[in-house]
Amino acid sequence: QVQLVESGGGLVQPGGSLRLSCATSINIFTLNRLAWYRQAPGKQRELVAAITLSGNTSYADSVKGRFTISRAYAKNTVNLQMNSLKPEDTAVYYCNAAGVDDYWGRGTQVTVSS
Repeated sequence: QVQLVESGGGLVQPGGSLRLSCATSINIFTLNRLAWYRQAPGKQRELVAAITLSGNTSYADSVKGRFTISRAYAKNTVNLQMNSLKPEDTAVYYCNAAGVDDYWGRGTQVTVSS
């Protein structure tokens, strides 16, 4: 079974940066897509950013130009660099991997507040 473990969340002031990482238990070349989702209190889970096996990336309109998704093959990780953070970015961020099945991490809390 594929395991995903997120790290890097925390409390940051508006305008600050955080880098989330998701470590996978398998070779990420076997996964069709890696993505980050987030869920704020009282809201539905939403797609933040995704990267396909071929390297194509996509982003939610709300994070374009501020967030960057990337892969680190040697470490089998997918990262999310988040810059110019806003209070509305506050949420639990989940790593998602699509392969033979759909896999989820347990999430990491990101809080943007002064």
